[in-house]
Amino acid sequence: METIGLFSGVGGIELGFRQAGIKTIWATEIDEKAIATYKMNHDNKIVQGDIHHIPSGDIPDADIILAGFPCQAFSIAGYRKGFEDERGNVFFQLARVIRDKRPSFVFIENVKNLVGHDQGNTYKVIRETLENYGYYLRHRVLNASEYANVPQNRERVYMIGFLNKAHYDRFSFPDQVELTKTIHDIVDIDKKVDDKYYYNERNFKRFNEIENVITDSNTLYQWRRVYVRKNKSQLCPTLTANMGTGGHNVPLIKTKHGIRKLTPKECFLFQGYPEDFRLPPLAPSALYKQAGNSVVVPLIRRLAENIIKAVKESE
Repeated sequence: METIGLFSGVGGIELGFRQAGIKTIWATEIDEKAIATYKMNHDNKIVQGDIHHIPSGDIPDADIILAGFPCQAFSIAGYRKGFEDERGNVFFQLARVIRDKRPSFVFIENVKNLVGHDQGNTYKVIRETLENYGYYLRHRVLNASEYANVPQNRERVYMIGFLNKAHYDRFSFPDQVELTKTIHDIVDIDKKVDDKYYYNERNFKRFNEIENVITDSNTLYQWRRVYVRKNKSQLCPTLTANMGTGGHNVPLIKTKHGIRKLTPKECFLFQGYPEDFRLPPLAPSALYKQAGNSVVVPLIRRLAENIIKAVKESE
């Protein structure tokens, strides 16, 4: 099987499928900095552009469409008026490509809140749209710490559309796995990193406040504007794209060399990326944003493996 990726970011979904043995042949992404990271780690063609302006005819056929599309609100009323009234919403551009390309599978990853957003109407639009195109849809909210052996508290909804009902019937979501990895498998608190990641009295005026609270090296902390929050689960908190917007949005940890924030590389490792995943020489803010926007690669791989299993069993 072959895939194409839409809204690809740095290619985390493609990487998970590649690890499962499924090749991506084409992808598109609007952010040129994310594309720089993508190109360092993938050998397929990637097109920079806005999905609104990419004709379906320019997109190759593939067995699977992968999409971690940005969730924008849309109404049931607007949906019923048809696509012409919803051109501004990226989901309907994804739907347009699905309608025109008719892949055997559609794989969608999004924020957990998508399912309950607008009293369930947002998910209803997505489900009804795919069902109208002949797809059978399964969805589930999965946490990386419970299903990928990744020490990050990250809940996301995964939606998979099947054109073949036999594949749909045979598919099952992965079973829960034991979490054996800890934050210390990713963060070496004895290792010195670049000075720019450390907090001190010179670069942070409220350093005394965090110094009195950040005392446990076995977990991560978050600065919440006026107070520090300790993650008592001893997991990494959910990484977000806001990490790239400045301020103090990157999780903090107490190390042998002082209190510091996670490095961009560590953030990618908390997303389950392999050690050999390469990062280009971009500003840390851009890399933090990319990591926060991305996916948990081992969980994607497990889902891809179960798609393959469903196909084999149905044959």
